[in-house]
Amino acid sequence: MLDGLLALFARRPPLAVLRDLVDVGVVAYAVYRLLLFLRGTRAVQVGQGMLLLGAVYFVAQRLGLVTAYTLLDRFLASFLLLVVVIFQGDIRRALMRVGNRPFLFRWRRGEESNAVEEVVQAATLLAERKLGALVVFEREAALDDFVAQGTVLDAAVTSELLYTIFLPAFENPLHDGAVIIKSARVWKAGAFLPLTNSASLDRTLGTRHRAAIGISEETDAVVVVVSEERAKVSLCFNGNIVRDLDGDSLRRALYGLFYSKRQAAALMRAHDEEQPRVSRLPPAPPPNAEAPAAPDAHARQG
Repeated sequence: MLDGLLALFARRPPLAVLRDLVDVGVVAYAVYRLLLFLRGTRAVQVGQGMLLLGAVYFVAQRLGLVTAYTLLDRFLASFLLLVVVIFQGDIRRALMRVGNRPFLFRWRRGEESNAVEEVVQAATLLAERKLGALVVFEREAALDDFVAQGTVLDAAVTSELLYTIFLPAFENPLHDGAVIIKSARVWKAGAFLPLTNSASLDRTLGTRHRAAIGISEETDAVVVVVSEERAKVSLCFNGNIVRDLDGDSLRRALYGLFYSKRQAAALMRAHDEEQPRVSRLPPAPPPNAEAPAAPDAHARQG
C-alpha cells in the first residue's frame, strides 16, 4: 500500500499533492472536532441508534426481507431532514461555539489544575460548615442552552469567591443556584440547571443532587455537590454520582476526569510533594456549633 501511495504521488505535481494533503487534513480535523463535540452529549446515543437502523437496513436488503426493507427505506429517505430535526440543538450550539471561540482553544494546564485545587478547598470547608454548594465544570459540550438565569461574573476561580457565593443569606441572591466554571474562570453564579427525570435515584437526594445529575446526563459536564444536610461532598459525571468524597479523593477524581492517567498521577505527586497549603478561608466551627440557617426551604435541599 505504501509503494502504491508513493507511486501515485510520484506521478503528480508537488503542488497538487500538497493541495490534496491539505484538503484531507482539513476534513479529518473537522470530523475529529465534530466527534469531540458529540462525545459529551446525548447526540451520541441517537447517532448509535441511527447507525443500528442503517445496519438493519443493509441486512434486510441483502437477505431480501421485503417488509423490513420497505419500511426502513421509506424512513431513511428523509434521513437528512431527520438529522437536522433531531440534532438542531447540537448544531446550533456547535455553530455558536465556532463563533465564540477558536477551535484550538484549550485550558492551560496550570489554570485548570489551579481551578480544581480551589474548588476542592472550598468544597471541603463548605462541607465542614454544612453549607450546600453546586459547582459545574464545563468541558467539551457548551452549557449555554442548559443553564437558566444566573449572573455573569467572569472572575478567577478562588476558594474565597466560591465560599462567599454559597453563604446562605437573604442579602446573597447567588447562593441558591449553581456556579459554572468555564475556561478555568467562574462564568456564572446563581444559575439553575435541568433536573434529572430518573426514577431509580435515591429518594433522599435533594434538588442540588438531581440538578447535578441532570446536567451530567445532558452534557459531559463534571459537577461537585456539597450537601448541607449530610455535610458530604459528591461528584457527578455522565449521569452517575459518587458520594461521600473527602478532599483528596475529590481531587484525585477530578484529575482523573480532566487528564490522562499519566498526567493525573504527575499532578497528584506534585500536590503531595508541596508544602501543606495555608487556607485563606475562615476556620471550621467547633463540632457542637450550629451551622448557619438557610433562608428558605429550597436552599436547604441537597
